[in-house]
Amino acid sequence: MESAAARETPGAEATRPPAPPPSPSEPPAAPRARPRLVFRTQLAHGSPTGKIEGFTNVRELYAKIAEAFGIAPTEILFCTLNSHKVDMQKLLGGQIGLEDFIFAHVRGETKEVEVTKTEDALGLTITDNGAGYAFIKRIKEGSIINRIEAVCVGDSIEAINDHSIVGCRHYEVAKMLRELPKAQPFTLRLVQPKRAFDMISQRSRSSKCPVEAKVASGRETLRLRSGGAATVEEVPSEFEEEASRRVDDLLESYMGIRDPELASTMVETSKKTMSVQEFAHHLDSVLGEFAFPDEFVVEVWAAIGEAKEACG
Repeated sequence: MESAAARETPGAEATRPPAPPPSPSEPPAAPRARPRLVFRTQLAHGSPTGKIEGFTNVRELYAKIAEAFGIAPTEILFCTLNSHKVDMQKLLGGQIGLEDFIFAHVRGETKEVEVTKTEDALGLTITDNGAGYAFIKRIKEGSIINRIEAVCVGDSIEAINDHSIVGCRHYEVAKMLRELPKAQPFTLRLVQPKRAFDMISQRSRSSKCPVEAKVASGRETLRLRSGGAATVEEVPSEFEEEASRRVDDLLESYMGIRDPELASTMVETSKKTMSVQEFAHHLDSVLGEFAFPDEFVVEVWAAIGEAKEACG
């Protein structure tokens, strides 16, 4: 079909002159470039400062850090934000503030300890780095493990009775430890993070559950996802932070793990549902590998509801 400007009107003696070509001084607008996100990083025991970019998940983050310092990605046990110390409140989870400084804790000495399970619970809270290493996040005061001085917060659990658990998720390791028979000794092979001189005597333990420190700096964070690309998002709201904290507490009491990113995912899932039954169905589809018991799901739903009421 011809345009109206190109058609001739019957009886007209001349056609409308064509529009002048665009001025060469006015080039078409270039598409908006995605901003480069560059993060500063160091090895926690001491190193020059490196710069990394272009990662979308934890494994890629470790690979970038390893490349910056000429080490293997498997040398990295976990990362902390804005602190070189083995501080579990500064642990890197699923979010990094755009101004955060990343400290990578690498493998140090390997040690083996023999433990006799005289109670049902060992007193350990397990988490993992999202890249194959499970490690100790908390030691309960007065527990079996608390009485073994060689075991420290931050130690990676490499093997149980010479059976390697590298590659296992935190909930799998916690389940293995729960199922060990009482009164029968077993061996833990642990790898402690390499430490600077001011960290040699550090042994953090707590019977209480401190609120996880914010990993955000400013109004935006980089959200790392186990599936899909990383996204820049607003800092979590007061409700999201409170609900995630309560869910993380339940993960520890039910499963012996702490995982702020898992807790955040469960809170996000709850926003898409209107009932506990619908919530349970969505959890099965998104996080089915955890096989959460029904009573746990009900408590999580209630905790999220209480957080919503508390935050108005």
